[in-house]
Amino acid sequence: MPTEKPWLRHYPEQIPHELQFEDQTLHSILQQSAQQFSEKTAIHFLGKKRSYRQVYEDALKMADYLLSLGIQKGDRVSIMLPNCPQAVIAYYGVLFSGGIVVQTNPLYTERELEHLLHDSGATTIITLDMLYPAAYKMKALTKIRHIIATSIKDYLPFPKNLLYPIVQKKENQMSVEINENETTHLFRTIMKRPVPSGPPGIEIDPAHDIAVLQYTGGTTGTPKGVMLSHRNILANMEMCAAWFYQLNKGDEKVLGIVPFFHVYGMTAVLNFTIKQGYEMILLPRFDARTALKTIDKEKPTIFPGAPTIYIALLNHPDLHQYDLSSIKSCLSGSAALPVEVKQQFEKVTGGRLVEGYGMSETSPVTHANFIWDLNKAGSIGCPWPGTDAAIYSEETGGFLEPYEHGEIAVKGPQVMKGYWNNAEETAQSLRDGWFFTGDIGYMDKDGFFYIVDRKKDVIIAGGYNIYPREIEEVLYEHEAVQEAVVAGIPDEYRGETVKAFVVLKDHVTITEKELDEYARSRLAPYKVPKVYEFRDELPKTAVGKILRRALVQEEKTGV
Repeated sequence: MPTEKPWLRHYPEQIPHELQFEDQTLHSILQQSAQQFSEKTAIHFLGKKRSYRQVYEDALKMADYLLSLGIQKGDRVSIMLPNCPQAVIAYYGVLFSGGIVVQTNPLYTERELEHLLHDSGATTIITLDMLYPAAYKMKALTKIRHIIATSIKDYLPFPKNLLYPIVQKKENQMSVEINENETTHLFRTIMKRPVPSGPPGIEIDPAHDIAVLQYTGGTTGTPKGVMLSHRNILANMEMCAAWFYQLNKGDEKVLGIVPFFHVYGMTAVLNFTIKQGYEMILLPRFDARTALKTIDKEKPTIFPGAPTIYIALLNHPDLHQYDLSSIKSCLSGSAALPVEVKQQFEKVTGGRLVEGYGMSETSPVTHANFIWDLNKAGSIGCPWPGTDAAIYSEETGGFLEPYEHGEIAVKGPQVMKGYWNNAEETAQSLRDGWFFTGDIGYMDKDGFFYIVDRKKDVIIAGGYNIYPREIEEVLYEHEAVQEAVVAGIPDEYRGETVKAFVVLKDHVTITEKELDEYARSRLAPYKVPKVYEFRDELPKTAVGKILRRALVQEEKTGV
């Protein structure tokens, strides 16, 4: 077992090596912030504000109503909403009731929704009225018994053009009339109820009781329910607060574009903001122009995002018209951050953009670059306070020395309890307290970690192990390239061959031959893509992560 932690030598004095975690519930952070920042704005949503006191009272109303429906401690409640006030209220309302939040992507197909609800055993779903037909179908297919629907008219008239891509509905389907009955309930009716005198007295063991079932994105197979305890998530928030030591509690504004139903948005936007007493500026979906206008007008200081989000802003034709100088710090997650993107975004904003690393199973963050201190471009940074990490060799069954490549393993209080109803997968991923990530990487002598690629993304061509990320970094450095992803496609001779899928910047042209010559000048011959395909866009998850496997599947099936 590794004992030395070289990264601690580079910690600034403001960041503790270890943290003491209070024995409290996740929802208690809302109660505490409501007491400390009562009339301060908690949510700023498309021009309308809601204070910490109001959000807390609304969450208590939701909890009280869920209890009246028969929700008991440990019951699962699905929340299928975009970033909006209702999503915040529902989240903490479920937790106050003793229930377990099941984060659910509004873009799920009915098949995906059925799997998630069936696997989790959720009995109640909170969703948009326009998604009600799909939710209603689940009553016959799953354990869903109650549906709570929120209208686009709740809290404020929801602009149709902003909501439209979230639910993928035609314009004439933007509103669904719903009649209340014993199993169908309206959010706005619940909010008209009197405020309870205090939180329900549900006893929660923060270390062991589950707060959230966070389903993995399914890029590695059937989505699995990650069991995150109250302590898992609270620990990650404490680490986040320690890492961002220059920020002022109660004084910052967070731009909430990353969706709450993604673990990154849940922790880095929703929970972290509420815990720190910040103002949460919510956008229900990412649109580059809307994001630029919002930054220019509302002056957020913290901007969690994904590389594709930053790339889209940098390449917007009207970028120069907007003032982005309010941005102090950005933590990029969900995918590798190209060095060129980091440098350009810091130049435009004057703030710091650093790459972090984590996954659903770790609540999610385990590593990040220092924001105001030692920073290594291309690295995912160092383990966070109280987190251990090492490189593991499957061949030797032991941990490796600096610069040796192997699987990244992590250990810490943010690591999940396991996978819901999946003991076999849990046993494979969790061993002796270590979580094995499936990512291939190495650690340098300073304790900074680097991702080479995911185990299953490694391309084996002609006996060579080829790591897509290295090739993608080279392609991103070309001035004509906006986005690029590299994948292995079937090849009768080499087993696999390297293919690059490329999106060019607007009004820029380049030939395949020119791009190939550029790659050959920077890569060993066996790493150079054998095929290039130019596209208008690349398939992505809701948080903006490019779906490499979707492209591979297209190649295999021709669909």
